[in-house]
Amino acid sequence: MKQVILTAALVLGAGMAVAADNASQPKLTTEWGEKVTPQNVWQKYPRPTLTRSEWKNLNGEWDYAITPKGSATPNKYDGKILVPYPVESQLSGVGKTVGENNELWYRRKFTVPSKWKGQNINLNFGAVDWKADVWVNGMKVGGHEGGYSPFSLNMTEALKPGENEIVVRVYDPSDKGTQPRGKQVSNPNSIWYTPVTGIWQTVWMEPVNANNIGKLRITPDVDRNRLLVQTPESGDGIVEIAVFDKGMKVAQGKGVAGETIEVEMPADVKLWSTENPNIYDVTATLTKNGKVTDKVGSYAAMRKVGMKRDDKGVIRFTLNDEPIFHFGPLDQGWWPDGLYTAPSYEALVYDIDETKDLGFNMIRKHVKVEPEPWYEYCDRNGVLVWQDMPSGDKKKKWQNHNYHIGDEFERSKESDRQFRKEWLEIMDNLHNHPSIVVWVPFNEAWGQYDTQNIAMLTKETDPSRLVNAASGGNYFYGAGDILDVHNYPEPRIYLLSDDQANVIGEYGGIGYPVKGHLWQPDRNWGYIEYKSPQEVTDKYVEYVGILDNFSNIAYTGGVYTQTTDVEGEVNGLMTYDRKVMKVDKERVRKANSDLIKKYSKHSGKKEGMMYAPGDTK
Repeated sequence: MKQVILTAALVLGAGMAVAADNASQPKLTTEWGEKVTPQNVWQKYPRPTLTRSEWKNLNGEWDYAITPKGSATPNKYDGKILVPYPVESQLSGVGKTVGENNELWYRRKFTVPSKWKGQNINLNFGAVDWKADVWVNGMKVGGHEGGYSPFSLNMTEALKPGENEIVVRVYDPSDKGTQPRGKQVSNPNSIWYTPVTGIWQTVWMEPVNANNIGKLRITPDVDRNRLLVQTPESGDGIVEIAVFDKGMKVAQGKGVAGETIEVEMPADVKLWSTENPNIYDVTATLTKNGKVTDKVGSYAAMRKVGMKRDDKGVIRFTLNDEPIFHFGPLDQGWWPDGLYTAPSYEALVYDIDETKDLGFNMIRKHVKVEPEPWYEYCDRNGVLVWQDMPSGDKKKKWQNHNYHIGDEFERSKESDRQFRKEWLEIMDNLHNHPSIVVWVPFNEAWGQYDTQNIAMLTKETDPSRLVNAASGGNYFYGAGDILDVHNYPEPRIYLLSDDQANVIGEYGGIGYPVKGHLWQPDRNWGYIEYKSPQEVTDKYVEYVGILDNFSNIAYTGGVYTQTTDVEGEVNGLMTYDRKVMKVDKERVRKANSDLIKKYSKHSGKKEGMMYAPGDTK
């Protein structure tokens, strides 16, 4: 594919001035980014697990200003920004770094559709990094702390007839603060990337009745053949749940709003798996005094996540009580033109399609959270997900291969509050996605603290999934369900647990810089480096063979670094712009598929020890 490099102004069309700093020189663009305009930006419905037919997208051109922290609301704005791309990105049309001493302001005008009259109007943000305060027509309607979770504000009382105005103030100290931030740093280098500030997911509004369904929490119970549906944050009345298979109602249940409704599924229930990702459509209807006040759509899947010891004594991951080997890439989810924000929905799901086409069955979403449609696509396409918590606070020196030495990092009370609040929000928001099978609260001593209690908190919050307490961390303490070591470049074994699943949560990092597809031509980094697709593929297949040998005696999962190049890293299976596949896809697919199939067969005895997440081991 011919490479096209455009400035942000050309991508977005006339009238979008390019600021200094990050946008001062042309950089990589993706084919999707080249098609972005203010009129077509991110039209996908943003909340697939709680849908309503009426909504209005507020993405597009907004006014922006950058002011010193603590300044008054600006009277004059600096120019235009394309929402929902972060201000540092090319696609935002700005490309400026905000920094810990400044605040970012947004402003836009909007009107409420006349047919929504008489209803409450919610203003919804997919994600804003990091701290947001929101005004409508000069009235403060709320705010939110946390860069990775959606929030909703009732702006009904602030609205007026005709044209209205939204103003958003954002503060984000990046690595100068203690909040979760993933790989963002003020001085990007090696494995650390450009800061991301402000709105980076869809902004939208919707009408709701005062008595409405605020949330659905759906949990499958395969052993009892039931679907558990809770409606927290909902109004008064009776909630009726209906479950559909290809349009035909197959199950139903009802209960008082706020209670957990147990829906008995049909005897011939279809289980969800990587080969057959069966999805049931769900509707929830709220009635009060015989009158329907709200109806929402969602979906669900029946699947059970667990572990089982095989006849060799190796603890294997299971899906629906059958052994399954988890194998996938470390997926950072960064884009050269949008940074945290994929240029479009088609771009967002492209990486998932390529991952499946390479023969993997799993993705480790690394210290980042994606918009909900990403998880929906994994749900509907049978991809397992390990979901990391974005790291934050200080990085204690990683004692690779030298575990259980020294004291744990201690956070301040405020840092601890931030971590727990945001981790609980992330788990709550993503709970309904059956593709997520493992929670990963910590990675490699990056803010790792109080490991045992955080693992316990994670398990108690969601006993339906496995917990990988510290992927490659300094300390394990026997916490969680998984012992996860890292080694670069080749897989190795140097620490094993007798009563946990053993995995290698990172290995690989085979570097190959492809000229014309580099973030910066003179700044390329990988654990090892080769000069051709054949060399990279040969080494990749060799490493799969090593992992195969180790999996025969201990490992039940592996994570290869990584899906794509990211900024200065050139160890991706694809280039950062997604225009070049750097390996022989057929050879990689065969190696991956053979490994997964070999250890996904039923190798344990039925009477062997079995337990699911949350059970006492």
